[in-house]
Amino acid sequence: MKYKSVFDIIGPVMIGPSSSHTAGAARIGRVARTIFGKEPKWVKIYFYGSFAKTYKGHGTDVAIVGGLLDFDTFDERIISAMEIAKEREMLVEFIESDEVPDHPNTAKIIIGDDTSELELVGISIGGGKIEITELNGFELKLSGHHPAIIVVHNDRFGAIAAVANILSKYEINIGHMDVSRKEKGKMALMTIEVDQNIGQDIIDEIQALPIVTQVARIVE
Repeated sequence: MKYKSVFDIIGPVMIGPSSSHTAGAARIGRVARTIFGKEPKWVKIYFYGSFAKTYKGHGTDVAIVGGLLDFDTFDERIISAMEIAKEREMLVEFIESDEVPDHPNTAKIIIGDDTSELELVGISIGGGKIEITELNGFELKLSGHHPAIIVVHNDRFGAIAAVANILSKYEINIGHMDVSRKEKGKMALMTIEVDQNIGQDIIDEIQALPIVTQVARIVE
């Protein structure tokens, strides 16, 4: 793995003890919260590999719940995340899985409320860096370290061009793009990382496209 700076090796400003098990976990939880768009009423967190063996001692459970409460890695409230979740009547369940993951620091988060539900798989790859590898059954690659938009759309000709044309109109530069689908001609998921935060007006314009069913954004 290549690092751009010494800060990529040291990791982010964070509540300890571990960048992989604490900062990474908090970021996974916060990305799930951001995509869900609101505070969930219930949470199921599956830990795999190293996470499953060490999450209590390393504070991974507290960190991931802190992220779901929308706390950043340096937010001191992470230490009290479980108590805060209880005060807000968020039901939290942890499950230790025996399945062997592709990466040792893997977590699956299922969150929801009375009207909606979201499932996300994330891995902590070191130094506080993460990758989101699955969203509601769609495979994707999202770092969570750059502004991004996630577009659920019909798998139709011209869908990618339609979204890209809107971004081009507003001079938004695309740094990375992935498109995933479960079945040809059905629903697809477009993940686009960009170089600057995207305003709500752009999100609304993408949402108005006939082929688009849902748009979520992640700000830097």
